[in-house]
This record gives sequence, C-alpha cells and structure tokens, in this order.
Amino acid sequence: MAKNKRINAARAAVNPAETYSLEEAVKLVKDNATAKFDETVELAINLGIDPRHADQMVRGMVSLPHGTGKTMRVGVFARGPKAEEAKAAGADVVGAEDLAEAVQEGKIDFDRCIATPDMMGLVGRLGKILGPRGLMPNPRLGTVTMNVGDAVKAAKSGQVEYRAEKSGIVHAAVGKASFEPTKLAENVNALMGAVQKARPSGAKGTYMKKAALSSTMGPGVAVDVSGFNG
Repeated sequence: MAKNKRINAARAAVNPAETYSLEEAVKLVKDNATAKFDETVELAINLGIDPRHADQMVRGMVSLPHGTGKTMRVGVFARGPKAEEAKAAGADVVGAEDLAEAVQEGKIDFDRCIATPDMMGLVGRLGKILGPRGLMPNPRLGTVTMNVGDAVKAAKSGQVEYRAEKSGIVHAAVGKASFEPTKLAENVNALMGAVQKARPSGAKGTYMKKAALSSTMGPGVAVDVSGFNG
C-alpha cells in the first residue's frame, strides 16, 4: 500500500502533457526518487531514424563528465605487455584462451569488453555469447584497440555506450538520484550532445523528436530538446 501511494504521488507531481526544461526535469526526477536505494537516472531519446537502414544507425561512446555512479567491471582480451598494461590501468579480468573458456562456461564477470586487434580471431568465436549482451568489442566504439590502458581508464571513469534500438530510441544511464542537480544536467547535456553529433546522413526531418528523464522507480519527465535540433 505504501509503495502504491508513493508511486501515485510521484506520478501526480509530473504533468505528462508538459515538456520541461532540463533543470526542471532534473528537479522533478530527484524529488520523485524516493525508493530506499540510490536510484539510477536514465535518459531516453526518441530519434527520427529507422535503424534498419545502414545509413541511419546511431551508436557510439561518450564520457560523462561526472560518471554514472556505477562501478564498471572491465574485461580485456590481451597477451603479454598489453595484458600487463590492462591490469595496470585497473582492468578487472584479463586473459586470452583462459578468459575465452570462462566466457564459454558462462562466467562473464565484466560489463565492458575490450580486446587488442590480434585477439579478435579468438574473441570472434564468442560472438553468440557476447553479442546478445552488448559486450562484443567493436573498433568503432574504441573497444578493439592497442591502447588498452586508455580504453580501460575511459570505461572506469564513466564512459557509456549509446545505441538506437529498432524503434529508434536511445536509452542510457546518466547518473544516480543522489547526484547534485548540476552534475546530472551536465551528464544529460553530454549524452544529448554526443547523440546529436552522431546524426547519420540518412536521417531526414526532425532528428531528436522527444526525450524523457526518469529514475528507476519514478515516472518519465519529458525534456525540451529544441536546443539540440538547430
């Protein structure tokens, strides 16, 4: 009963027909994040694209200025000096055939997977396992690289991946409800700016249609995106 009362109160505080400024949206999301844990704040952006067409794909990485508030576990496929570089940079799991064997057994103890180019023959055989989980290393995302130390540090410091789903919607975490309002707003601006810069050549008309900010247990709050469609 108390849970339903809390949810209803949160919904009543947000006008679903209204679009709010980013500052107002952040305040509403924080005010309505009343769960007993530190709720994750997510941004959803509805894009005017059809990802089924190759020239309308939107995908990339962006480093949020204040991180996500989540501890990112990083796995690295590398050998020799590059394996040592990855460990020194703070990678949680580093290996080659031994790591591939662990993944095949279902032991996936990482949230981001990085590999040196020479390891992709081995990693490619794990595509059916890593792919559906969004963990397959990709050169375009900077996760297939010889600069494994930099890649590990970027992942650990708050770099997030964004990718448009089949419906043309991008979802990504932008922080925690406990973050200061200015830090949440700066993270949102960083993500929206990155998505705007990633506008594909095939996108026609209005690119950013709508956006909504929400916490894990809170209602979505529509955010004004007009400034990103110039």
